[in-house]
Amino acid sequence: MPRSERSPLLLAGLLATAGVAHFAAPRPFDATVPRSLPGSPRTWTYASGAAELALAAGLALPRTRKAAALATAAFFVGVFPANVKMAADWRHRPTPQKAAAFGRLPLQVPLVLWARGVARNAESRS
Repeated sequence: MPRSERSPLLLAGLLATAGVAHFAAPRPFDATVPRSLPGSPRTWTYASGAAELALAAGLALPRTRKAAALATAAFFVGVFPANVKMAADWRHRPTPQKAAAFGRLPLQVPLVLWARGVARNAESRS
């Protein structure tokens, strides 16, 4: 299978894994929910986990891949404030944890670009 055909499935796998983690171990995700959002953090944790699972399913199917990839790029932008909150909250933690929290911030850019690339590739194949 060529790399361009594996890419959407790898992205789907990443999202599915993250989505399952939101349900299997929600507490760490609850802590990253910005306090300015209404409702309970657990509701947002489950909602984002469900969104990740739905996006993964959409990416896995060629018929819905383009729309799901564009939605995935938007999702990665939308969850960025949670990553900022995590970095701010973890700034006084031990260096490895602090490095992981701050390291996640620039990783959003390649994730957005990856999702956009999947959308572009799906467009050229349709």
